[in-house]
Amino acid sequence: MKKLYLFLSGLTISVLPFMQIPQTEISNGIIKAKLYLPDAKNGYYRGTRFDWSGNMPVLEYNGHSYFGQWFTKYSPEIHDVIMGPVEEFVALDYTETRAGDNFVKIGVGVLTKPDDKPYTFSRLYPVVNAGRWSVKKRSDHVIFTHKLNDKVYAYYYEKTVRLTKDKPELVLHHILKNTGTKTIETSAYDHNFFVIDNQPVGPDFSINFPFDLSGGGQGIGVLADIKDNTIQFLRTVKDGETVFCGDIKGYGPDPKDYDIRIENRKTGAGVRITCDQPFQKLNYWNCATTLCPEPYISIKVEPGKSIEWTIKYEFYTLEKQ
Repeated sequence: MKKLYLFLSGLTISVLPFMQIPQTEISNGIIKAKLYLPDAKNGYYRGTRFDWSGNMPVLEYNGHSYFGQWFTKYSPEIHDVIMGPVEEFVALDYTETRAGDNFVKIGVGVLTKPDDKPYTFSRLYPVVNAGRWSVKKRSDHVIFTHKLNDKVYAYYYEKTVRLTKDKPELVLHHILKNTGTKTIETSAYDHNFFVIDNQPVGPDFSINFPFDLSGGGQGIGVLADIKDNTIQFLRTVKDGETVFCGDIKGYGPDPKDYDIRIENRKTGAGVRITCDQPFQKLNYWNCATTLCPEPYISIKVEPGKSIEWTIKYEFYTLEKQ
């Protein structure tokens, strides 16, 4: 099969012809977006790190673009060749699983633990049961469902990606029902791969929170700094450089603290991210091409029970500087 070489924003990737990749578009007349759809054979993403639903390479609002390609190398099985507000569920019972036995990642399926090495998100694990995906496509939303039945865990997972009527808003609504006999207890986080107006990560950007931040990490004091409630950049981030702040503190137990704003003063693009669940943990990462606040929430579902949670993205513009 021939490969197609794409040249986007100065980056080069080799991919299968895009006509073969299952995808759809949605719009509410204010925002338009493109989503890649889960497919074990032809899907754009077939890695074992991220939930396969909600991969969004394009979202445009009021002349601004918010997601897009941020990497240089592509294969459908690379763990992070993924775009948009994609999510990962922490692996269930990986530490307790013996080498050669299986473990579960929600939104991916049943995977084999090949050896006794610690779990590594960048590793591709063999999939022994991918479950069953179904997709309902509408003009302004897509409903993804993933059903998994395994001897240890079973669940019904539904994610609706919706553009709110008459608003510049994207909503991710989740339902997780435990259809098995063992309690599901894990964490989930949204990686938020923002590529705003294809601008390089640097001093034109700021990431703001409703509380004062504390913490440090890689690149702090050199590439970026934490000041009061803001992550700000000291200079433009170069290729190969990253900032990583693990386990940022300062938030409380109220969901109102899950309120993140990313703004670019040069282009005038902004986005506000909120959720109806409190932070369990908060990380932040960026490279030269993408900014990624990584808010975690706790997930616990008893057998026969279900939980729901919603993440909202409000897009807006501000005065250019």
